[in-house]
Amino acid sequence: MRRPPELDRAPVPAATVLIRGARVLDPRTAIDGRADVLVRDGVVADIGEALDPPQGAEVVDGEGLHAFPAFVDPHVHLRTPGREDEEDLDSGTRAAAAGGFCAILAQPNTAPVVDSAPILRSLRERARAEARIPTGFLGAITVGQLGEQLTEMAELADAGAVAFTDDGLPVRSGGVMRQALQYQRLAGRLLALHEEDSSLSGQGAMHEGEVSALLGLAGIPSISESAQVARDCAIAAYEQGRIHVQHVSALETVEVIERARAAGTRVTCEATPHHLLLTDEAVSSLDTNFKMNPPLRGEPDRQALIQALRSGTVDCVATDHAPHAREEKEQPFELAPMGVTGLETAFAALHTGLVLPGVLDLALLVERMTAGGQPFGLPVPRIERGAPGNVCLVDLDAEWEVGESGYESRSANCAFAGRRMTGRVRMTIADGAVAYRERTFALGAVA
Repeated sequence: MRRPPELDRAPVPAATVLIRGARVLDPRTAIDGRADVLVRDGVVADIGEALDPPQGAEVVDGEGLHAFPAFVDPHVHLRTPGREDEEDLDSGTRAAAAGGFCAILAQPNTAPVVDSAPILRSLRERARAEARIPTGFLGAITVGQLGEQLTEMAELADAGAVAFTDDGLPVRSGGVMRQALQYQRLAGRLLALHEEDSSLSGQGAMHEGEVSALLGLAGIPSISESAQVARDCAIAAYEQGRIHVQHVSALETVEVIERARAAGTRVTCEATPHHLLLTDEAVSSLDTNFKMNPPLRGEPDRQALIQALRSGTVDCVATDHAPHAREEKEQPFELAPMGVTGLETAFAALHTGLVLPGVLDLALLVERMTAGGQPFGLPVPRIERGAPGNVCLVDLDAEWEVGESGYESRSANCAFAGRRMTGRVRMTIADGAVAYRERTFALGAVA
């Protein structure tokens, strides 16, 4: 039996923090009310009223704030190794902590690709020196992500790979996909899949539809995603394997996953804030911050994703945080790389766009944003006695403009740049240590 996945971060002292009078909301532990939360030596020691702070504790005024279990993002690009000018372990995990995340999973499409145990071990060693929150790493399914030869997945799992993916590229061959699912039994790790039939998506730059026709841009049809998902669900069912569909974007994909689950296929999936909130209409501006893969699709697709998030067909929220250098994104739309950042805006964007209008319940959003590690066998953050201290303090009334004060990330290619949002993370405790504290909020903390 292979050990559960392990996450890495730089050594930090365990915190002793008393949060006074916050509205504590944890849908899994059925807590929803005003209370004090005491994290002592990194562990939730008590939840109650008028708690006494231990000697040396930091006392934080939570009046008017909400305390949630901190979030988990299963889909992040840290660009390390190879493109540290766009993001590195320190800046990426700092951005994650600023967004209320206590753990993230990094994708392997780096330079070099994380396709061997020595590369993974080196990356984990760097994380143990630089990462501000627990960080897990996925290994590639195929060598070089070329889709031809399987990596030594069992060896990678032993070296600490949380799961396997060729994210950024699909596993084009059904035969290779079947071999990967067979090898999964030995490796004991989930396969996370970027689902795209490249022969259908071709050189498309945005969703295929009325907007792409008006703009004269080559389109990516939604069936390029749903057809590949149908294939991989069928292979997974045949091999009795487990798959996780990354960044679902299309109504047809939701329908395929619902049918597969009803038939007993073990398939989970994620959706991003930008696919839940934006459509291809945004691309009319030709702003390259709206260019990503899969692309922003139509309003029926967006509504299907919202309903799937509500029903549980979509298991969790993932940002697909994909930093790019400014000069790359400043190219013409057709030439610019795909991908947007999202760690610092995920909660605020969804709170503003879905919770405040009454589309989603706040508790449901918290549940989906904390569920990112669940498909991968990672523990879910909880606010309960004895649990590791994973708490984010959020001011749900705070209004702010995205990018106005810069970003913690090294890159600024955010799909929500310039937008006014309501809801701001003030403080994040990740695995028992204070990982982020908003600068102005720090002044209100009492030692």
